[in-house]
Amino acid sequence: MPSSAKTFDRFLVLLAVLGVLTVGLALVAALRAPAEGSDGVGTAAAGAGDQGPQAVTATIELSEFAIDGTLEVPAGDLTIELVNAGTMIHNLAFEDGPVSEDIAGGETTTFHVGELAPGTYTIFCAIAGHREAGMEATLVVTESASGSTSGGDVVAAADHSGHGGDGGLTAEEMDQMMIDSMLAFPAETEGRGNQLLEPTEIREDGTKVYDITASIIDWEVSPGQFIEGWAYNEQIPGPWIRAEVGDKLEFNVTNETPMGTDVHWHGIRVPFEMDGVAPFTQDPIRTGDTFTYTFEAVEPAIGMYHAHMHGQTSVVNGMFGPFQIDEAPIPYGRTVGGVEIPEDLEIAAEFPMVLNDAGTVGLTLNGKSFPATEPYFFTEGDWFVVHYYNEGLQVHPMHLHKLDQLIFAKDGFPLDSPYWADTINIAPGERYSALVHANQVGTWMWHCHILTHVEKSDGMYGMATAVIVDPA
Repeated sequence: MPSSAKTFDRFLVLLAVLGVLTVGLALVAALRAPAEGSDGVGTAAAGAGDQGPQAVTATIELSEFAIDGTLEVPAGDLTIELVNAGTMIHNLAFEDGPVSEDIAGGETTTFHVGELAPGTYTIFCAIAGHREAGMEATLVVTESASGSTSGGDVVAAADHSGHGGDGGLTAEEMDQMMIDSMLAFPAETEGRGNQLLEPTEIREDGTKVYDITASIIDWEVSPGQFIEGWAYNEQIPGPWIRAEVGDKLEFNVTNETPMGTDVHWHGIRVPFEMDGVAPFTQDPIRTGDTFTYTFEAVEPAIGMYHAHMHGQTSVVNGMFGPFQIDEAPIPYGRTVGGVEIPEDLEIAAEFPMVLNDAGTVGLTLNGKSFPATEPYFFTEGDWFVVHYYNEGLQVHPMHLHKLDQLIFAKDGFPLDSPYWADTINIAPGERYSALVHANQVGTWMWHCHILTHVEKSDGMYGMATAVIVDPA
């Protein structure tokens, strides 16, 4: 082909490319422009003349668990100085909009949001469980600052009249709110988890048949606060399964959630094909389908069961439950730290305490947030056993006031050297078993010792309960 023809062909290709780019840029501009007052993030009206939108700078402070600072800004091209005044990692997200980088405690970053039209915007921390713990706020975008005819900066300073993300409450108001929240304990709510699962059938060969249904329910996590929970048999945590070594077990699991699922028997010895890890050990249980797990309880265990497929959604939102085989391996007749454990010890109560910190369920004990957590009542001299299960995403140091805990098993395995503790660290997936002597009369707080998991400026919440010991 002659060189002049090649040059003409390249010119035609260039014109075509430029035409595609022009159309593409026009489409992008159209897609970015939201309706006024929308909850999305888009383009604000340009400033006077051809100067473009004004630059707006604001300061927002994140802490456990609050969003404070500049929550009203004029329309324009927004940049946020994002301060993490807490100790945990946080970020800032706009509903259906941009998300900042994760920020470590004590650090500050610059978050360029872009051009915002007048309206209201929901902002929140997108770290799992933090939004549900209270890190949600509304950013109000007003009309452009009056008298502004240039593209100059408009700085919206943070309001620090309050202290530590308290929204400007006085000390007296915060005192009263804390007292009121504590005196509201225990509060009644709908629903209760950990209910003992009874077999629907016991066959002639002794096989115990159980039915478990996974579904999405409305769950009252604290008084008046209903969340969308993912549940087994409409309870969070799911039913407490108890079996004996030698039991033949059959679980018919029906999936009524919108996604495929399975059930993993965490800490329970099962055959490979029953381990519940789709697609390696089985096909996913599709919506509306039922899968049957069959296995024998071959050894003692303090285990749990939960979804494995889509666990980042289903498990953190409630699809978990305790599973125990045989009695707890209590060190009867032993002396630990100078304390003799009676050989004929009678246990007044044995129960699971399932910890969570994420999803819609959030910071909870057995699916409830203080003051809706369950209190535990004993008579002076009683002994009781608690099995901690961490189904959350963080470590929780569980602290029981005054009443020492004898840690005698880890993940169901008896400890050769049990030990006494008043605080025990429980990591995700771990189980710890503790024996407690209720030998001190009083109302004793029992809570996670990450204090922001139990207290906010408007009162106590989250991972806290109490043991009430009455005189003998």
